[in-house]
Amino acid sequence: MTFARRLLLALALPLALVATPRAEAGVGDLLVAPTRIVLNGSRGTEIVLSNIGDDVATYRISVELRRMTGNGSLDDVAVANEREKIAQGMILYAPRRVTIAPNQPQTIRIAARAPAGLADGEYRAHLLFRAVPPPRPVAPPTQVKGVSFELIPIYGVTIPVVVRLGNLQAKVAIANVALASANGKPAVALDLTRAGDRSVFGDVRVFKAGIKDPIAIQRGVAIYTEIETRHMVVPLNPAFATSAAGPVTVEFVESTDSGPVSLAETKTVLR
Repeated sequence: MTFARRLLLALALPLALVATPRAEAGVGDLLVAPTRIVLNGSRGTEIVLSNIGDDVATYRISVELRRMTGNGSLDDVAVANEREKIAQGMILYAPRRVTIAPNQPQTIRIAARAPAGLADGEYRAHLLFRAVPPPRPVAPPTQVKGVSFELIPIYGVTIPVVVRLGNLQAKVAIANVALASANGKPAVALDLTRAGDRSVFGDVRVFKAGIKDPIAIQRGVAIYTEIETRHMVVPLNPAFATSAAGPVTVEFVESTDSGPVSLAETKTVLR
């Protein structure tokens, strides 16, 4: 069976797709929306690539593996474990290479098909959209003294693809809240601890009594299943940089298709 037919069959199977907020990620002349895919089962969805540049652009699409560290960074996986190999193998997508005219979109179809008998749980891979440099005309050789290099930047955008099988649950706790600094500017440091069999994704918000809007907020915070605790440093709103000390409420609010859901809240005193 060809890949195209397998993908069409996967897209036709009944499934609940967990919608994520419509957002865009971009680098160079490429915008990708949405920036995160969550699938429950076998039915697929679409990703839209937009070329916002003035020239025709070509992109190669591949499935990559990343692991989250305790500070939230995502490192390339040199040696995949069994769970990561399964996640990488179940992602189906087409096309795998696209050429997009200026100011035009291109749709990528994506689905996941779990191997028979696969245990319930969360499986994650990352989709990489990498720019392919255009062919360059042959130029006559020039004489140079010493060693000469020409650096050509290659841009790419990576988004997570999360596949969830079964009725998965997660809990979050907030601890060790304190005043800190980020790049020399006032901030709030804290630890987010995740428990359960799925990842979480949402916003960290810090509120001060009598003030309607958060005095600090970090959007799009993920805690993936390979870690239990993520350390965060959230920059303070400059308007409250000198008055943040004192009682505060810190929340972690998860983004869902039915709206934001508070997974954790703690009251503490900033010092």
